[in-house]
Amino acid sequence: MEKILDIVELIAYEKGIESALVIDLVKECLIKIASEELSDEAIFEAEIDERERTLKLFQKITICENGQDDLNSMGIDKARELNADVNVGDELKYEISLENMSRNAINTLFKMLEGRLQKLLEDKLFERLKAKLGKIVSGQVVRVDDEGNTYIEIEEIRGVMSQKNRIKGENFKIGDTVSCILKHMRFAKGGMQIELSRTTPKFLIELLTLEVPEIKDGEVTIEGCARIPGDRAKIALATQNPKIDPIGSTVGTKGVRINAVSKELHGENIDCVEYCEPLEMFVAKSLSPASVLSVKIEEIGEKKKAIVTLTSDQKSKAIGKNGVNIRLASMLTQCEIEIKEVGVADLFEQQGNIKPDEGKKVGLDALESLFKE
Repeated sequence: MEKILDIVELIAYEKGIESALVIDLVKECLIKIASEELSDEAIFEAEIDERERTLKLFQKITICENGQDDLNSMGIDKARELNADVNVGDELKYEISLENMSRNAINTLFKMLEGRLQKLLEDKLFERLKAKLGKIVSGQVVRVDDEGNTYIEIEEIRGVMSQKNRIKGENFKIGDTVSCILKHMRFAKGGMQIELSRTTPKFLIELLTLEVPEIKDGEVTIEGCARIPGDRAKIALATQNPKIDPIGSTVGTKGVRINAVSKELHGENIDCVEYCEPLEMFVAKSLSPASVLSVKIEEIGEKKKAIVTLTSDQKSKAIGKNGVNIRLASMLTQCEIEIKEVGVADLFEQQGNIKPDEGKKVGLDALESLFKE
């Protein structure tokens, strides 16, 4: 173990770990190997000799009364033959030559040290990445398997983005740089496992935060987000600053900001909705581009149901293609939405039993009355 400090400093430099941590690991491993190799009952201690830059192993012995000595203790008379100044209760240290340990023990020591170093690196990386949980991370694609799982290398560790966490229609190849959300991380038998995603609403929120200064500064807040990844999304925006238009600032001049986010999401259409209270008004706005006549909220247990009344010509707009618009509105408002349509004639009757053409002149009659006036 000559010049162990030089080796420790080299390892610490290569791994980016503090030298003190590596020294503690070396001591811990050496004591464990000594216990297994020499005696599991003996008390060992490892020390660094700064002057010689070596590692030394000692066995600790406690001075006791004569006749009470054992593996970890020594009678006072025998102890004073070695050191006349010792008293009962004092400790003596015997240096144990590391050269007496078998070659197999030395190899085991290095393997154990390697394993502990790897665990230390993983723990440090885990803590560093833990701060990025729910945030955007970027990495390089290193593998795509037959099941569509995409393996991305992030900070020297490989994360996986399953097919369900990938936007429909996206295809990645080895070498591509991909941005995604650090969705979940945990330790498993094979080491640290990282789950990545591009389909979570959090990804859209973080992209907007990066793209829109007003959102990053807190002037505009995101009150809700709903996505059908790769197809369409709705996001609810609010502000306490009367000088700021939350939708206009998010969309940007000529849509430059929202288009940049949409491009990152493989062309996903993003609808910006102004968040408002009460809930009835928020539901009406969330069904845009449909024009809503009225909204009634019913509470069914812990869930809420919104009964939305609109004219027949607005029904298709409210529902949207393949029901996407109403699904997103329901997700955004956290309400079950029921559409109730009324005809134009029914609407006039409700507003005073007036028929739509009653009292009005049409065609030539209207033109004639105009000239008479």
